[in-house]
Amino acid sequence: MTTLTHLGSETFTAKDHSKIILRPAQKQDAKEIIYSVSTIIEQGAYIQKERVRTVEEEKAFIEEMKKSGNMYIVVEVNGAVRGIARVIRGELEMKRHTGLFRTWLHEDAQGKGIGKKVMEYTLAWCKQENLHKLCLTVFASNKVAISLYEKAGFVTEGVQKEQAYLNGAYDDELFMAYFFNCKRKDV
Repeated sequence: MTTLTHLGSETFTAKDHSKIILRPAQKQDAKEIIYSVSTIIEQGAYIQKERVRTVEEEKAFIEEMKKSGNMYIVVEVNGAVRGIARVIRGELEMKRHTGLFRTWLHEDAQGKGIGKKVMEYTLAWCKQENLHKLCLTVFASNKVAISLYEKAGFVTEGVQKEQAYLNGAYDDELFMAYFFNCKRKDV
């Protein structure tokens, strides 16, 4: 069962019966966010980050995201923060109709159907905010993420060949987008 509240929280049960809560990030989440992302950075793949923020930097980032009207949610798995998702709106007025999507899940949160719920939450938030286009980048070797994005309705807009060097090999970076209320024939 999924419950979306007025405050923007969503609660559901994962495939493995874990209790999952998607909710806006709070400053007190900073330490757990840093812990979870550090384990992903150590793996050296699929995340475009090379260092973990300090607790103070993360708290400031959370506050800035709120002030700017962006989406920044945490993924709680049985009470522990094990992932995030965010949408950063275009800063310029001419690009305010777009958003850039970023997400990651700690290995404790993977393979439980959480990614699909995060995507549904994100698309609902974008519709509520009247975005026209949601953009993201993903490495070509990340087949699980690409499949999730395609099933959600994202299309590939472009490819940067050998854009990243991951685990001893070059990888392409795909630019993907989801168009809301689109009347264009080419998407």
